[in-house]
Amino acid sequence: MERMEDDKPKKKVTFYLLYCVSTAVIGSLQFGYNTGVINAPEQKLRRFFQNVSTERYKEPFSPGANTMVWSFAVAIFSVGGMIGSFSVGAMVNKFGRRKSMLISNLLALLGGVLMGLSSVSRSFEMVIIGRFIIGVFCGLCTGLTPMYVGEISPTAVRGAFGTLHQLGVVIGILVAQIFGLEFLLGSDTLWPLLLALTILPAILQSILLCFCPESPRYLLIVLNQEEEARKALVRLRGSEDVSDDIQEMKEEGMRMSMEKKVTILELFRSPNYRQPITIAIILQLSQQLSGINAVFYYSTGIFDTAGVTQPIYATIGAGVVNTVFTVVSLFLVERAGRRTLHLIGLAGMALFALIMTISLSLVKTTPSLSYLAIVAVFGFVASFEMGPGPIPWFIVAELFSQGPRPAAMAVSGFSNWTANFLVGLGFPKLAELCGPYVFIIFVILLILFFIFTYLRVPETKGRTFDDIAQGFAASTRKPSPVSEAVVAGLTESKEPPPTSPTDKVPMVDLP
Repeated sequence: MERMEDDKPKKKVTFYLLYCVSTAVIGSLQFGYNTGVINAPEQKLRRFFQNVSTERYKEPFSPGANTMVWSFAVAIFSVGGMIGSFSVGAMVNKFGRRKSMLISNLLALLGGVLMGLSSVSRSFEMVIIGRFIIGVFCGLCTGLTPMYVGEISPTAVRGAFGTLHQLGVVIGILVAQIFGLEFLLGSDTLWPLLLALTILPAILQSILLCFCPESPRYLLIVLNQEEEARKALVRLRGSEDVSDDIQEMKEEGMRMSMEKKVTILELFRSPNYRQPITIAIILQLSQQLSGINAVFYYSTGIFDTAGVTQPIYATIGAGVVNTVFTVVSLFLVERAGRRTLHLIGLAGMALFALIMTISLSLVKTTPSLSYLAIVAVFGFVASFEMGPGPIPWFIVAELFSQGPRPAAMAVSGFSNWTANFLVGLGFPKLAELCGPYVFIIFVILLILFFIFTYLRVPETKGRTFDDIAQGFAASTRKPSPVSEAVVAGLTESKEPPPTSPTDKVPMVDLP
């Protein structure tokens, strides 16, 4: 209670802090926009590929070849994302957080120009290369934005501000869906402009970043520039008294100086880091393997079955639900806590996925059930944005101190992008083989992720980075009553469960 009382003065949110956080979140919007922008102009791009093939080779692509080129253009984005996310650690250690965001925007400009000029140049290769470069850029954004936002935010509002990353993502997806409408930029002539539009937020963010500070934690702990860190904190906090923040960073820096440099391999070798990196990876997998991308992929078919004449508008409706419930989680995350919201989200997704499976499997005999399937889609999306959507991105930055944080962000981001790629690659075939019963796979996975979260994920609400890191370090000195099978989420722990989901879960060592 004393710590919470001491933290009260830090709860002040200044306009300058909001400015810096909003500027960083433009990167999240970019990620969302480039994730969703490729779907609307699919048929236009396929025709473009056919036309270019005819002009070059005097014959169009076969249907199979056309699908292969299209799939490659879509999938290459995730490959770029893997590379970008894995590069975050090395990049921020060399250039810092703010400068890394500036440098990454050069990739957005290059990728946007290539895609925008592809039609004029009659080159489908420019679309593919542009998508790859944009993927690298977005992979960097998924690590840089949560890291910068987490490091400049006061402890009391760190979770709420961390949710803004996911809010930026879903707004970006919604903007892409709206701009992709036929009468806006989704036409045969304007689709290159739709793909190139990513240049504008990149330019805007680059200008706004010129007035943002470097992360105070990076300035003090990595560069040892205490005076610069103090100046940045004074502007961000709106108060001359930042001694508590400075002292916390100094203590963290002293502990770091006694440790050797934390590499990605060290995260898995050191007992101090093994448990938090496992939690970080599993949380990222719980986001992508929850089936959210699969549901969006299948949603058009569900809406079509329900007799919706314009399924694209129903899909936009799902995007609106996405955005609204991200805002809801923004206000709840500092009240209910990260762990509780994640558990609620996983449970809700499992329930609505089950309802979706039942309604879709019986829709041929009972057509009215198609409307229940639509409700299930909206409920599934809403549950996702309550927890599994926003929380895995920013909780990783909370689980690690300054030293291992860049490497941890790289590993967790790589895990997320890899799972994203595998779902995108494998779901269409699974859906073909299993039909509506494909969602049973996700129900099982969601239950396993729920068990893991309930047993192993600690609550980080209201705790400093150092406090959380010390909790994991202390746990390594205790004997572990949990077997390795529990870590994989396959069996239950012999420990008695906490009395409520909001209780802090004891952090135990991983074998």
